Amino acid sequence: MSDFSKISTFIWNVCDDVLRGLFKQHEYGDVILPFVVLRRLDCVLEPQKEQVYALYEEWKSKVDDPAPIILNKVGASFYNRSKYDLKRLTQDPHNIRMNLNGYLDGYSKNVREIIENFGIGKHIDKLHKNKRLFLFVEKFTEIDLHPDVVSNHTMGQVFEELLRKFSEMSNETSGEHYTPRDVVRLLVGMIFTPDTDRLKGEGLVRSIFDPCCGTGGMLTISQEWIHDFVNESVELRLSGQELNPQTYAICKSDMMISDGDPENIRGESSLTEDKFAGDRFDYMITNPPYGVSWKSEKVEIEEEAKNPNGRFSAGTPRSSDGQLLFLQHMISKMDRDRGSRIGIVMNGSPLFTGDAGSGESEIRRWIIENDWLECILRLPDQMFFNTGITTYLWIVTNRKSSQRKGKVHLIDGSSFYQQMKKSLGDKRKELSKQNRRELLDLYASFEESEFSKIYGNEFFGYTKVRVEQPLVEDGKVVRKRDGSPKADTKKRDYERIPLSESIEEYIQREVNPHLEEYWVDRSFDSVGYEINFSKYFYKYTPPRPLSEITADLLALEEESKDLLRQILED
Repeated sequence: MSDFSKISTFIWNVCDDVLRGLFKQHEYGDVILPFVVLRRLDCVLEPQKEQVYALYEEWKSKVDDPAPIILNKVGASFYNRSKYDLKRLTQDPHNIRMNLNGYLDGYSKNVREIIENFGIGKHIDKLHKNKRLFLFVEKFTEIDLHPDVVSNHTMGQVFEELLRKFSEMSNETSGEHYTPRDVVRLLVGMIFTPDTDRLKGEGLVRSIFDPCCGTGGMLTISQEWIHDFVNESVELRLSGQELNPQTYAICKSDMMISDGDPENIRGESSLTEDKFAGDRFDYMITNPPYGVSWKSEKVEIEEEAKNPNGRFSAGTPRSSDGQLLFLQHMISKMDRDRGSRIGIVMNGSPLFTGDAGSGESEIRRWIIENDWLECILRLPDQMFFNTGITTYLWIVTNRKSSQRKGKVHLIDGSSFYQQMKKSLGDKRKELSKQNRRELLDLYASFEESEFSKIYGNEFFGYTKVRVEQPLVEDGKVVRKRDGSPKADTKKRDYERIPLSESIEEYIQREVNPHLEEYWVDRSFDSVGYEINFSKYFYKYTPPRPLSEITADLLALEEESKDLLRQILED
């Protein structure tokens, strides 16, 4: 049994043996996850346990804050000065609640903040009141979660799997999903493959940022990809921001254990509390929540949108979906000198929602006219745990290669998948290594094919023009005294005219032959941008011959007659 399976099985056994009947299923995660983290921290700190306790006892009366001395002596970023850990707590079952408090209070400030974000106090009280706290703590002493035994990669998988299952129990919305590793690996490959030369060499330092970092999976997979495939010596500074207190706590603790900088993982919403204001990053990657309202942050966001130098000055999308806000937030953190690369997962809405002049269209216009949109890849449907909708990978950069300048690369990857042997929630399809390799080849080759299209930036833009038809009475156009048609119209139409075409020539060709009386009111012209994958990759399927359809209908008729005979005979 793999480490991943062993830990998952252990967790569910704890749920069945200790939590069932006392907590509702949707509460399991709130109780289990913090203790998974605490057990992991225990295993990391165990070799230094006695030294830390002795140091604290030595220095607590000599200085106001012995923390810096302790951390310097043991060479760590966190500690626990208590004489207890989970295993030692079980040696005194009668005082388990009191000693557990002392154990939690004994952690350094950065870990106590993590514990507070989990909000486990009320759950500990409930376990204690129902005489299950000792059994619960004892259970967690049975498993070794030291990084030498369970890698950070495996631990990240465990956290994501637990969060997925717990979110399903909570009936969370489909927008609150977790990104499968096969999708992340493809996105990471698209971000970093063109930059392999820039990631080679000694003494390099590069930064990676995720504004919706969750448990940190995208950051750690990015780091693994660069170290495994490009340069194991490059120093990667990982930063992230996360709104959900629970996943924030997991990400920060994981960063602490894996020798990252936990101070670069920060809480609250990226949209209204930018904890990295003024910072610029070499690479950015995220999977923002889609179909999730930002109404609660509407006042602050719209106020910033009024500022020409604000993150959202290009426009704001409808308040029911904030995906494009996160993309604007990331674009604001692109390095204008060295250049940056952004990878983001979104559903279909940001491609086409909103007519010319709408917030969504204006954001697309801003991105495309600045020549930042490099590539969009359509994934198969049924790729995510909590939703079966089709999703897209966007690559945005202010450092396009010379051959990609002024162009947008579209890739239809909807048929590149293998069916899973066993579904995981709504996830029934996955990207195999071969699928990912083929899609990356399509991206890197930058050539047109059945699955790859390349268009100039202007191709996606259009001018929306208003065409008026006059009021007709008794078969005659009602005119003003000067002979022109009256302003009130019988019918009003709009034409979407590609930016690549002359408006006058289009009107003469497409409108003039069909209308006797009309005029074009150019004062209402507005420019819009949209990206229509279905149109660009449409494949004509000829209808079946009439003879085949007739034969099928006759066969069905005979089948129904046979069934009717059987019923009557019975």
